[in-house]
Amino acid sequence: MGDDASVEVNARRGRIPASLTGINRRRAPGGLESQEGRPCLFPSSLPSPGCPVTDQISYTIGERLYLNITDRCTLECRFCPKTQGRPEVKGYDLTLSHRPTVEEIIASIGDPARYAEVVFCGYGEPTLRLNVLLEVARWIKAHGGRVRVNTDGLANLVHKDDTLPLLGECVDALSVSLNAQNAEVYDEHCQPALPGSYERMLEFLRAAPRFIPDVTATAIRGLPGVDIDACERLAESLGVKFRARELDKVG
Repeated sequence: MGDDASVEVNARRGRIPASLTGINRRRAPGGLESQEGRPCLFPSSLPSPGCPVTDQISYTIGERLYLNITDRCTLECRFCPKTQGRPEVKGYDLTLSHRPTVEEIIASIGDPARYAEVVFCGYGEPTLRLNVLLEVARWIKAHGGRVRVNTDGLANLVHKDDTLPLLGECVDALSVSLNAQNAEVYDEHCQPALPGSYERMLEFLRAAPRFIPDVTATAIRGLPGVDIDACERLAESLGVKFRARELDKVG
């Protein structure tokens, strides 16, 4: 079954609202198809019109600056604060009233060189806004900053193309949510919208070091059924580093 057909099936099952499955694509750099400017494949958590929101586009934790560029995600992880109705990270409310423009994101950064790194990591999956991510990352690199992307590793599945060459041009480090040692445990905790997500994430992890020098797979301690030692062995077999994360701990 093709990806679009799979999305329609999931919509009928209530996994993705049917009203969000329409596609109005624009071409991205390198021929990739952007998710911008169209009804989205993945549910939005933008507030209703008229709800007052002061957007936290960037936020600092320690020596790092984090960028909150979208509310959408390819997963609906049971352990995620957003899924649990808690939009806060380290006291920052990451609710967005709109998806910020490139200009708004850059304005929120200031001097990127003053941070240990600038991390794309917020209320949603940053690679869903691939064009925006790439443009901002290039600006950060041009101004002396280091770029890391925290991702679920499903960009190639979503965009139906190899995104790694483009990411490799302007990203110094990737942190990929491995989250489980097998597909069964992964699906239980992460509830992916697209079938085959676990296998495609592993493919992304295996290929990433050819383009990006610093690649780390992560999993969270204490989740039922998650074998951290097995996750570490799996990461090593894929040729990437591994880090065990603590639940609700960022930075």
